[in-house]
Amino acid sequence: MRAFFRRCCERIPRVYSCVREKRHLQFPRRRVQILDNTQYSNGKHSGHERRSCWRWGHQARPFLIAIIASASLGGVAVVYTDEASPIQDSGRKKRVVVLGTGWAGISFLKSLDTTLYDVKVVSPRNYFLFTPLLPSVTCGTVETRSITEPIRRIIRQRQKEANFGHAECYHIDAANKRVLCRPLPKIFSKEEEDFILDYDYLVIAVGAQVNTFNTPGVNEYCLFLKEIEDAEKIRERIVDCFESASLPHISQEDKENLLHFVVVGGGPTGVEFAAELHDLIYEDLWHLYPGLGPCVKITLVQSGDHILNMFDHRISDFAEKKFQRDGIEVKTGCRVLKVNEKHIDMKDKSSGEIVQMPYGMVVWSTGIATRPVVSNFMEQIDQKDRRVLATDEWLRVKGCDNTYAMGDCATIEQRSIMEDIAYIFKLADKDNSGTLTVEEFRQAIELVRDRYPQIDIYLKQHHMQSVKNLLDGVDKDVQGELHIEQFKNALARVDSQMKANPATAQVAAQQGEYLAQCFNNLPKSVVEIEGPLRIRGIGRHRFQPFRYKHFGQFAPLGGEQAAAELPGDWVSVGRSTQWLWYSVYASKQVSWRTRALVIFDWTKRFFFGRDSSRM
Repeated sequence: MRAFFRRCCERIPRVYSCVREKRHLQFPRRRVQILDNTQYSNGKHSGHERRSCWRWGHQARPFLIAIIASASLGGVAVVYTDEASPIQDSGRKKRVVVLGTGWAGISFLKSLDTTLYDVKVVSPRNYFLFTPLLPSVTCGTVETRSITEPIRRIIRQRQKEANFGHAECYHIDAANKRVLCRPLPKIFSKEEEDFILDYDYLVIAVGAQVNTFNTPGVNEYCLFLKEIEDAEKIRERIVDCFESASLPHISQEDKENLLHFVVVGGGPTGVEFAAELHDLIYEDLWHLYPGLGPCVKITLVQSGDHILNMFDHRISDFAEKKFQRDGIEVKTGCRVLKVNEKHIDMKDKSSGEIVQMPYGMVVWSTGIATRPVVSNFMEQIDQKDRRVLATDEWLRVKGCDNTYAMGDCATIEQRSIMEDIAYIFKLADKDNSGTLTVEEFRQAIELVRDRYPQIDIYLKQHHMQSVKNLLDGVDKDVQGELHIEQFKNALARVDSQMKANPATAQVAAQQGEYLAQCFNNLPKSVVEIEGPLRIRGIGRHRFQPFRYKHFGQFAPLGGEQAAAELPGDWVSVGRSTQWLWYSVYASKQVSWRTRALVIFDWTKRFFFGRDSSRM
């Protein structure tokens, strides 16, 4: 039988050699997989053994080269060609460069099979920061190192084959597929500092920076709440304000100005910080600085009509009423024109009046803006008129091959149904009659609904049980069939549900995990295509598009109370919700070390209060 097997392999001797000698094939532009279900006659290989020899090429469609079968051996050798591969023609792994170690970058790194790629991670932070607890750090509820985890520890604990570089990427050369980086440890001379990393795949997850809206004085006089250094500065400034106000030569007016804390921005970060600051002052500092309590004032400035306007209106109303009871002044409909050294110039939108507000500390939390390295990259790929990087539903940057972006630095540009309405109609009209029956309409929408998530959102929001309900109110011809115009009218309202994903940690983490799974499944995606149908082409997409699953959001409001918006239109407020917040945020920590430290900090604060030392 071995002689028969040898004769079968005469035209592909290297396949036989690979089977006999247990080594990898070196066929150019091929992938070879050998399945072995029985023992070899020499007894060195165990039964039911599966061995694979991989070699990849760049042709678009796989095709069968040879099948060799033996009745006694039961062995099969299959050779494919394919363009998607973690191995290049030279035999090396493809290089993946990840920029950033935030929620998206770490989620991608934790889920990626790093044995398939040569992975390099570059970030100015050599740690992961649990950003949702930053407001707690500003007031000493949680300590700084309790919400940070070293990147190298994550790589080691997850047994990842990845190299980390503590550096800042300041330029992306898309044409030559390389990134220019500058090390942050200032040890080398300037001539030796910068270095270049070449890549085959680039994953951009650098996050965003604070958006000042070009307001004069913000960078000079305001504090931000984006990084761990920002939280430490705020904590020091709070103590400085109280210590300065307690000096004997300070007048009453100066005390009131020093102890006036202004928060600009009524989003989740600004509201949570205002609540934490209120708890710090009235639970801890009130007793340590007797006589200064009546001078303290907290003001929350919001340009919109309500705070927490991205939440359900019931939560917004509850938060505003609670802040009013707690003595936190909420100024809605006010826009900051300029920040001076000792006062803020604001404009009341309703009256048009410009007022000046003195302050001791201003925390600016009004949204996010693109980082300079991303702005420069957007100019290279003709996206300079956009606010953030535009990607398709598979997180691929538009206008740039083999480049992906996720997290706060990017947004998914969802394709509208109206763009492809003629193609969808042609797809549905199987008999080329120029009209659609109700059943043809249903089959077509069921076929493309994975490609257009706004369909499911529209059906859910309007409580529709079937896609046939989209035809309610649409006129049909005398035969009860749809022409192209009626087809357009049935789907015209669906695109109104298109909206960008929020810039939250929850979205970034899901995107990172999704993209890692796509990278892990690249080898088998050629023969196991799972994506939706191509509307304007032939075949199907390789993967399912990214779908964000909303699991709810929290808004701590101080005084051991919180508000939560949960899936299914559930709204919860009160002390029980605060304990739910504790449970969720403890479980979401990146390691058992940080989880234990955070729980210990919460317990320590409950028994001993917050530390007000100025380090």
